[in-house]
Amino acid sequence: MQIQASNLTRQFGSLTAVDCVNFSVAKGEVFGLVGPDGAGKTTTLRMLCGLMNPTAGEMSVAGYDVARNPDAVKDRIGYMAQKFGLYGDLTVNENMRFYSDLFGIVGKERDELTARLLQMTRMQPFLHRPAAKLSGGMKQKLALMCTLLHKPEILFLDEPTNGVDPVSRRDFWAILQQLVKDGLTVMVTTAYLDEAERCDRVALMNYGRLILMDTPLALREQLPESCYEVRGDNLRPTRDYLRTLPEVSNVELAGNTLHVFVKPGVSEEQVMKATAGHSLRRVLPSLEDVFIATVRKGVSRDAA
Repeated sequence: MQIQASNLTRQFGSLTAVDCVNFSVAKGEVFGLVGPDGAGKTTTLRMLCGLMNPTAGEMSVAGYDVARNPDAVKDRIGYMAQKFGLYGDLTVNENMRFYSDLFGIVGKERDELTARLLQMTRMQPFLHRPAAKLSGGMKQKLALMCTLLHKPEILFLDEPTNGVDPVSRRDFWAILQQLVKDGLTVMVTTAYLDEAERCDRVALMNYGRLILMDTPLALREQLPESCYEVRGDNLRPTRDYLRTLPEVSNVELAGNTLHVFVKPGVSEEQVMKATAGHSLRRVLPSLEDVFIATVRKGVSRDAA
């Protein structure tokens, strides 16, 4: 395994930010750590990168114990923080040269690697533009290129598309998929559940604990409740009414529809009767549905 965490824990005084977390990530895998702000995602990533010591637990990255060999780990990973240290008054090319010098990448190797990264990210036309004048998506692409300059085995990305427009987010994930095809292992944190669908496996995190972990499809299929999509006009009164029914475990607005979760054993005819006058169909819940339903039920257990 490229990444392993065993009972990983981090406390800040009386606050337990990461609570006995266990997971492993295989080579060539895209592993997503997903949860709201304050869930413990960034703290987990910083510990794995050797930037913060755990209170308890063990972890290894690229075959090295992080606590005992932090320098060996740092030589083999790329870490892209939420606010990467780009220099706004330097151009794209100058930023890349600066980071190349930091990593000791010079001469022909630097030129070939820079050219390949620029082609992959389609940033060649912006080579001489100051970083401060790039769009949010372009800044993230530049940060990614700088992170990749020393050819890491494992890439740690902390909410890399936070605040980035949907098109740029899609482009960024297309780049990540290409990197994985080339053999890179990626661990990414995100609060976007739609992005988590792109990962090979996902760990849902809340209040410092992993509450569920599996492939996105398996997570969507494992809820014991059936999920129905309700369409119609003025759905809020319908939502409020459905929440009063004992056979309904949860109801959430999903765009201009309702997603209704009913307990096992409840028939579709019963749901149709409760939602009379509205269009109804059974659907596979989204990851967001799964996360919300799990948290609302108060499930808080270690992922297997």
